[in-house]
Amino acid sequence: MKILVTGTSGFIGFHLVRYLLVRGNQVVGLGNINDYYDVELKYARLNETGIQRDKIEYNKLIRSKTFPNYQFIKLNLEDKENINNVFVNEKFEKVCHLAAQAGVRYSLTNPHAYINSNIVGFMNILEACRYNNIEHLVFASSSSVYGMNEKMPFSAKDNVDHPVSLYAASKKSNELMAHVYSHLYNLPVTGLRFFTAYGPWGRPDMALFLFTKAIMEDKPIDVYNYGDMSRDFTYIDDIVEGVIRVIDQPPQGNPEWNGKSPDPSCSTAPYKIYNIGNNNPVKLLDFIKAIEKSTGKKAKMNMMPIQPGDVEKTWADVKGLVEDFDYKPNTSVVEGVNKFEQWYKDYYQI
Repeated sequence: MKILVTGTSGFIGFHLVRYLLVRGNQVVGLGNINDYYDVELKYARLNETGIQRDKIEYNKLIRSKTFPNYQFIKLNLEDKENINNVFVNEKFEKVCHLAAQAGVRYSLTNPHAYINSNIVGFMNILEACRYNNIEHLVFASSSSVYGMNEKMPFSAKDNVDHPVSLYAASKKSNELMAHVYSHLYNLPVTGLRFFTAYGPWGRPDMALFLFTKAIMEDKPIDVYNYGDMSRDFTYIDDIVEGVIRVIDQPPQGNPEWNGKSPDPSCSTAPYKIYNIGNNNPVKLLDFIKAIEKSTGKKAKMNMMPIQPGDVEKTWADVKGLVEDFDYKPNTSVVEGVNKFEQWYKDYYQI
């Protein structure tokens, strides 16, 4: 099976590629290596999969020096012509689209980046899938789409029409666009709402990385909403296992779907939405305690009000994953944080 994975210099994409290569898939990775966060970390991830930095050129496929079945191409999602050329030339069977402009707070100051990458870019992926016989498109959505929803746990069957950030709105838009293409062109599509992914090689703009760096440097950490927040932290290996199972099983249309009482998580078209979360929200202060225990250092906390675009709590209902794939993430926060701290110390040679 030949798979295109976009966002392979990113956190989840990097881990997914390694898993796919180990199990024997042919993979083409795609990313633009933008400077939203430290590009050195992105190049280091690529290097771990055998992609040499000095070989990377825009719109040029290069082969991994360690994985014969892996090639990488640097491309912007907005580059419609070259995105389509990659599909035409490489003849993928399946696509896992993880590339996007991420981050809630960044969307407050750089809104156009989200339209260009997450809307225009996703449109280009959909069009390329439509015209190149893709058997299954899996794409990254986000728990952010739940926005102002208060009913817990968050279910993919719930209405999500009240986002509180442009990032969340762009991800909700992706789900709507994907349904259109599934309905009109019979394209099997699965959207995955990730809940606070964390682990080794994680993003420097996420809480675990920010808190660890500050604690290790004896600097204060900003704790929003005065610590009264919870997140359904989901370890990266659990995320990737869920993604793999979904890739392997394209959705079927649901013949019992009823437009008079529509279920947003499915359709008569081959379209499906799932949550991937730990189904176990952890209080932010307890998360900080786990970091303190793992690092052996006490956090200096700067208590702050909640940030615009943030939500107080996330909690994933993962019944869909359990029922359809017999799978539920189960890595504990203590175990996951310890693994991250080990990686962090090794990577930064502390």
